[in-house]
Amino acid sequence: MEYTIDIHPQTERIVKNSKSIPFGVQPTEHMFIAEYKNGAWHNTRIVPFGNLQLSPLTLSLHYGQTVFEGMKAFLMENGKINIFRIDKHFHRFSRSLERMCMPQVPKDLFTEAIHQLVQLDANWIPEEADGSLYIRPFMIASEERIGVKVSDEYIFMVVCTPAFQYYSNPLKVKVEHNFIRAGEGGTGATKCGGNYGGAFYPTEMAKQEGYDQVIWTDGKHHEMIEESGTMNLMFFIDDTLITPPLSGTILDGVTRDSLLTIAKDRNMQIAERPISYREVQEALVAGKRVEAFGAGTAAVIAPIEKIGIDGKNYDCYIEPDAMMYQLKNELYKIRRGINADTHNWNYII
Repeated sequence: MEYTIDIHPQTERIVKNSKSIPFGVQPTEHMFIAEYKNGAWHNTRIVPFGNLQLSPLTLSLHYGQTVFEGMKAFLMENGKINIFRIDKHFHRFSRSLERMCMPQVPKDLFTEAIHQLVQLDANWIPEEADGSLYIRPFMIASEERIGVKVSDEYIFMVVCTPAFQYYSNPLKVKVEHNFIRAGEGGTGATKCGGNYGGAFYPTEMAKQEGYDQVIWTDGKHHEMIEESGTMNLMFFIDDTLITPPLSGTILDGVTRDSLLTIAKDRNMQIAERPISYREVQEALVAGKRVEAFGAGTAAVIAPIEKIGIDGKNYDCYIEPDAMMYQLKNELYKIRRGINADTHNWNYII
């Protein structure tokens, strides 16, 4: 089925000094909206950015049927616009929707909505090397009814905001022994709102202790490393790039997948395997060069300078020659069209 997107542009288009504004605060001028009712998508349109009008009975406000994605568009060296890995983001969005009993968005509608919105608000894409346009597709249950049920009505939207470096400094993180991010059979591999809300309390407790984020461990024994904050976690130890394998408790990160692919192209040793925090601790105590970093769309690569374990802090390797920076630079060059896109990741406008 083909969808016609009605576009109602703003008459005035002014870009503010977005670099001085915190991430996620400044929207672009427009947003995409589509409504699901009676088993089909209707009223697909791009309109000036504005507030939604929702009933207090809206189901998503009570029972958490809300799913989102996070992706980026970049200004390339030749002046064209690249929406990075739109296909993989679509497939992950679709898996999240399925897990949350929400209707699928057809791929052509998802792609065209983002294409048209980014093209319309292209003047918001920063030219700076660390700048990009962050794209947030999301869906909420919109049926007006109190009662624990799967909604029959939904709103699918896309909004954008200029983005720069998410973390300005290397991170100090703490291994979390008591709280968990997700359990087996849960929604850990799903980008749904509840996963993030449930992580706030232990993260705030860690911040009171002087840390920026936590390292999540498994829900059974609090031994095996899973993620860090809202990012996938990677280590470079003994010339090997190590990351926990994908599971029902770990998100299939697009940046994670991209970095692993780049590492394979460089013939690096890669190990997607379970890794305990004790193994990392032993490597640090032994004086080995240990690189630890988070990988995610917003942060790209977030270097970790200190890991807190059982009340003691250990220093990680964050010098300029670190392997994580080499991987980040290679990813940057592919996104910007400097190096060849041999994996067909770039969706060019």
